[in-house]
Amino acid sequence: MLRNQWLVLAFFIVLCLGVGMFAGWVTAPAVASWYPTLNKPSWNPPSWVFGPVWTALYIMMGVAAWLVWRTKDRIAPAMILFFSQLALNFAWSFLFFGARSPWLGLVDITMLWLALVATMLAFFGRSTLAGLLMVPYLAWVSFAALLNFTIWRLN
Repeated sequence: MLRNQWLVLAFFIVLCLGVGMFAGWVTAPAVASWYPTLNKPSWNPPSWVFGPVWTALYIMMGVAAWLVWRTKDRIAPAMILFFSQLALNFAWSFLFFGARSPWLGLVDITMLWLALVATMLAFFGRSTLAGLLMVPYLAWVSFAALLNFTIWRLN
């Protein structure tokens, strides 16, 4: 039984990191060619910041999902929210970078933010630690939403 717990933890972490890897694959060509041509605010972070931040966040998301999964009792709503926000997270890269559309990215990240708040609240209802692990992700997505909005307005 304990072995299964670790396999499920590994699954959630690999799933979240996989979303990030595939999103990075979509993002990379536009980061090299299109993104540098956009007007950005002075507070836009350097490109090297995004990889380490997202890696840490994806690992925390995976651990949080695992903690909720371990509670077993009526976890379906929380997990549906988790997978919904993960799908919106994944879609953002395709919309902002793949489609090269800050507007579509803004629409998606707004829905992501709402889904993430709902997920975090559901996670707090299952595990305080799981909810707390989602707080840095919400903070980063809030910052990213503001950045996305500003880039849309500047371009």
